[in-house]
Amino acid sequence: MAALPAQKVEMIPISKITVVNPRVRNKKSFKEITSNIEQIGLKRPITVTRRMEANGPFYDLVCGQGRLEAFRALGQTEVPALVVNANREDCLIASLVENCARRQHRAIDLLYDIRGMKERGHSVGQIAKMTGLTPEYVYAVARLLEKGEERLLRSVEAGQIPFSVAVEISEAEDHDIQAALQSAYERKLLRGKKLMVAKRLVELRRQRGKSLGSSASRSTPRPVSSDALLKAFQEDVDRKRILVRRAETVKANLTFVTQAIRKLFADKQFTAILGEERLVSLPEELAKRIEVTGRSAP
Repeated sequence: MAALPAQKVEMIPISKITVVNPRVRNKKSFKEITSNIEQIGLKRPITVTRRMEANGPFYDLVCGQGRLEAFRALGQTEVPALVVNANREDCLIASLVENCARRQHRAIDLLYDIRGMKERGHSVGQIAKMTGLTPEYVYAVARLLEKGEERLLRSVEAGQIPFSVAVEISEAEDHDIQAALQSAYERKLLRGKKLMVAKRLVELRRQRGKSLGSSASRSTPRPVSSDALLKAFQEDVDRKRILVRRAETVKANLTFVTQAIRKLFADKQFTAILGEERLVSLPEELAKRIEVTGRSAP
């Protein structure tokens, strides 16, 4: 989308301005904006486009809803506005892009702005270019919104799970979700606390549905079959067996290294070379282990 060509700053009646893309404002932030304008005035005019009708000119807001509402709250009837030439579609897109670029915004609003741009025919690449977001992120948000995955979206915006993992969970069948979590763990996308959060999220999503407002399944939880329980138990056993095998491999490697170092230190010629190079000490824990191993050796 091309930049909107600016015309000039005018004093516009607030009653004639329509907010094309209205936002829900944070009360604390709005109070700060209002107080700031009341004390030092408006540092940057809002942006509008003129719309001619039979009973006079009207205006569509492009940027500056917070400033406009602050002026209205302060009892003002007019507001300084930069008037630009643009059609309604361009104004809406400009408003969406500004919301995406704003330093402080509700992340959920940003996600729905992306859907709004997608619904108006913009491709993932175009949205990414206009908002400064990565194409991968835009694609993930669009997919999650299409599937009504509000719980997963909330976790993505909170940084609890990566967007790529959220997409995998949303597209997996119920019996494949554990495999998706296991894959994310092996790729080091989910570890420790994040893995526990993801497991709780999956269970909550199963019980209460994808939507944050969904409560239909709370009173009628999904029945669990004996086959499903057996499969879940078997998957847990398989994961533990893998961990045991990994632990045994690490232990064997550590034992080999310890024995090798102990034998090297038993070689007087080797220790003499180390002494000449002033390499006469070992990490305390390694030294203790070599000493203990040496005492227990036959």
